[in-house]
This record gives sequence, C-alpha cells and structure tokens, in this order.
Amino acid sequence: MSGSDVEPLVLVKQRTPPVPLETRLTCPVCGASAVETIPTDRCLYFYECQSCHTVLKPKPGQCCVFCSYGETPCPSACEC
Repeated sequence: MSGSDVEPLVLVKQRTPPVPLETRLTCPVCGASAVETIPTDRCLYFYECQSCHTVLKPKPGQCCVFCSYGETPCPSACEC
C-alpha cells in the first residue's frame, strides 16, 4: 500500500450545547444560600432571598447580584 492510497483523516469538532451557569447566592442579611442559574442574556439587578425575603441589589460598582453575592461572578457577556 503506497502513501497515495491512504485517505486523509478529517477531524470534526462537534458543538456541545452550552452548560447552564449556576452559582450559589448567599444573602448578606440572614446567611441563607440558594443555587441559581445565571442568565446569559441579561443582568439580574434584583433577587429576593427565599428565606428572609430581603431584596438584594448589586453592590456599588458591580453589575448584578451574582457579582455581588454569588460564589461565581457573572460571565463577561454581562457588560452593563
């Protein structure tokens, strides 16, 4: 078998669906936490704590509640 008889190998990269971004938000008032999905199409400015019902708002200079109270900040797509 000569080298010209071998077909070239073609690599195809399959696209995988995006994994939902999740983080744990912790309420600064009561300390309760909940795992929430970070939206990738918008910023979340307000979040109501499921335990004490305090409405959380971003800290000054931060774009959303995930950057302020989440274990993981929002993705860079959130450029508000």
